[in-house]
Amino acid sequence: MGDLEKRLELAMRGAEEVVTVDELRTLIEGGGGKGYLGFEPSGLFHIGWLVWAYKFKELIEAGFKMKLLAATWHAWINDKLGGDLELIRKASKHVADVLEAIGISRSSYDLVYAEDLVSDLEYWNLIIRISKSFSLARIRRALTIMGRRAEESESDFSKLIYPVMQVADIFYMDLDLALGGIDQRKAHMLAREAAEKLRKKKIVAIHTPLLPSLLGPEKMETSLEKDELYSQIKMSKSKPEGAIFVYDKPEDIYSKIRKAYCPPREIETNPIIGIARHILLREGGTITIERKPEYGGTVELTIEELEKLYSEGKIHPLDLKNAVAKELIRILEPVRRYFENNREALETLEILRSSRITR
Repeated sequence: MGDLEKRLELAMRGAEEVVTVDELRTLIEGGGGKGYLGFEPSGLFHIGWLVWAYKFKELIEAGFKMKLLAATWHAWINDKLGGDLELIRKASKHVADVLEAIGISRSSYDLVYAEDLVSDLEYWNLIIRISKSFSLARIRRALTIMGRRAEESESDFSKLIYPVMQVADIFYMDLDLALGGIDQRKAHMLAREAAEKLRKKKIVAIHTPLLPSLLGPEKMETSLEKDELYSQIKMSKSKPEGAIFVYDKPEDIYSKIRKAYCPPREIETNPIIGIARHILLREGGTITIERKPEYGGTVELTIEELEKLYSEGKIHPLDLKNAVAKELIRILEPVRRYFENNREALETLEILRSSRITR
């Protein structure tokens, strides 16, 4: 496999969707280009965010010059952390701390704050031009990127600005690639559509899967599109009982996983299978399932083998949970050590822990 193919494979590893593969290949052939991940600084860092963090690191390794946009104003609009901008900024630093803890050096990417963008008149020029390119109905359809329903804009007009800001972010930073969870698909498609209308560069979009909540799916609306459906069941910091945080104590991780939704034979909405697929075995390798000899004995399984045997009922949910908990605790050990040994990072974490996390 040549260097180009290796970099393309790295850039696509674990992605739910790439829009489009041919355009991504062209970027890599040209050396990579400029990419970004925008995040709402909204509180604690759960393991669902590791999915995009690992992909962010891989894109850097694939040759992209990556920016991390701390979407502080976006979080304010979306009522995160009670709209407290000072607290939202602390949450921005906290994300950089976690990335450092998992091996993504601050020197390997550019950390950009929304304040850097909104202070420039040209940014607001883009906001107006993008807004004039779309109908109200078209913008309302994109509101699900915020984890909101379209009707929520009825009581808070600022929410309609959010999707437009996300497109403006992309154009203002002159990006070639946008990375985000599959729940961000509508924003990226809006940006590609706007690019044609405004004669701007059309971004490549890489969408990562969403890790399901430990609580399992609530009653799902089957009429929803795939990205909206996944957004309904994803792990969320606003429901801490359904999330594992990267600095949780080993006993807490074990307890949460033991209580988690994990129905026999179920793969698609199973959070324990999701952790194995998207975090523990995302680069290949195997996981050890320890069982008594009378139940088949200990086995080493790839993710494909694990999913096949589990869907056939040949792996007991408790055996799966024990194996996943053990491996996840091992993987998160460097994060726990980082916060134990970094006083400033720990102080920020404690401030966020004591704050009210809002949806």
